[in-house]
Amino acid sequence: MSSLLCVPIMVDEVHEALAAADAARSLGADLVEFRIDTLFQGEGDDLGIDATVRLVEQSPLPCIVTCRPTWEGGLYDGDDAARIALFERLGAMDRPPRYIDVEHQAFTRSANLRQKVRLAVQHPDQVRDLSTSLILSHHDFDGRPTSLNRTLADMREDDTAAVTKLAWSARSLRDNLELFELLEDRDRPTIALGMGRFGLMSRVLAPKFGGFLTFASLLDTTTTAPGQPTIRDLLTVYRFRSIRPSTRVYGVIGWPVEHSMSPRIHNAGFELVDHDGVYLPMPVPPEWEHFKATVLALVDDPRLDFAGASVTIPHKAHLLRLAREEGWTIESEADRVGAANTLIVSPDDIRVANSDVYGIRLALRHADVDVDGRRAVILGAGGAARAAAVALLDLGAKVAVCNRTLENAKALAGDFDGVEVLPWEDRPGSETQLVINSTPVGMSSADDEAATAASPLEPAHLDALPPTCTVFDTIYNPLETRLLRDAGARGLTTIPGLAMFVHQAAGQFEAWTGIAPERTPTALFERIVSETLA
Repeated sequence: MSSLLCVPIMVDEVHEALAAADAARSLGADLVEFRIDTLFQGEGDDLGIDATVRLVEQSPLPCIVTCRPTWEGGLYDGDDAARIALFERLGAMDRPPRYIDVEHQAFTRSANLRQKVRLAVQHPDQVRDLSTSLILSHHDFDGRPTSLNRTLADMREDDTAAVTKLAWSARSLRDNLELFELLEDRDRPTIALGMGRFGLMSRVLAPKFGGFLTFASLLDTTTTAPGQPTIRDLLTVYRFRSIRPSTRVYGVIGWPVEHSMSPRIHNAGFELVDHDGVYLPMPVPPEWEHFKATVLALVDDPRLDFAGASVTIPHKAHLLRLAREEGWTIESEADRVGAANTLIVSPDDIRVANSDVYGIRLALRHADVDVDGRRAVILGAGGAARAAAVALLDLGAKVAVCNRTLENAKALAGDFDGVEVLPWEDRPGSETQLVINSTPVGMSSADDEAATAASPLEPAHLDALPPTCTVFDTIYNPLETRLLRDAGARGLTTIPGLAMFVHQAAGQFEAWTGIAPERTPTALFERIVSETLA
């Protein structure tokens, strides 16, 4: 059976909750969870019970009813005894809920509650023919439960529960791997989910490991637990319905990565070429130790089918360092740049590469810009600048590097033969035929609109450039930076960062899928990014 997709709905008003359930059905949900934490007020709240009954009776989808107490992350502040009347009423309905969710802690500490729940749900000793089943759940919002193994053993000892659910706040991507172990070792249908920014992998990959269901919110603003994706993203971006045990796992590793465009383009590309893979954001904190431990855990896990990753700031140098430590194959361009942004994992080999060099080279070629024997000035001295230096030197350009911190420019130039250093105040002049901006100046910033409006070149610098000069900005968000607008207004040829982004992504896509370069969906990549950022 494929993993089910459930949309949780926090219920304030019955009619609004039913409308949300109908929207979930239209978007492709299999069932909904009605969170009645505030709808039901506790002891003596007959109106709350009646409202819950109406909600269940009129639900357009099979439903889970959950009244989550505050002591387990919910909003219900009544006592357990008050919920007994609710469970009794639900069990007596002609059209009852498909599941009720009860916390393992409440179930084990109250014999009375346990008895009433057993009367309301189907189980091996049930004398009535009931259609409601129990989900027995345990949540920990602080991290992995210290008593996880004991809790799991206790949950498995009782045959009342048709489904067991374990969820905790994931502390790193590695927590997902333990959640997958729980799914593979299950003794009955099981839900195992990581909450928070590190837990998305467990939600998306539930079908790969036989998870009973996963939760996805109707909207970004209606999540009921940290880290829930929206149903639209789960079905369209991550192609949830196409994930199966054989699906290979890819991702973008960085800090932060939640707003990366890469999952959208690579998953769409996998669908276009019928590649059995899924690509996820993989946040890894900036420290070397985090990176090393996480990547090695992903690579070594025998269940995951981890097949590769894009690696971005601040981990590109870390990837090359790890490859050297582990004796992986290092492609020459990554070695020359001193950083790698692509990890390729196959049964016979693990390789690292730098597709930024490829992206810059292809962007220049597609713009018909010939730099052989011509002066090219790189603004910046970071990883992108080093990739630009390698690409330009290979194409025969006369390369100069210009950076605000002169010592950084000198350090870059010292690693390459023939690279000149320019002080920042002596930015490109009349002999320059190509300018590549590899600094973050002008990058989109929701927190700082002035930063987005900035440019690494003042009008006087642009006025000094010859009319045959090309200005190439490696920034792709916004699609047109101020630098490109100002250069275009002066009649200069411009190359947007989008060109580099889609071509470097195409290089990664080719390495992972093995398809021929002419089949790489660069046009699809460009369209998706353009439509998303427009």
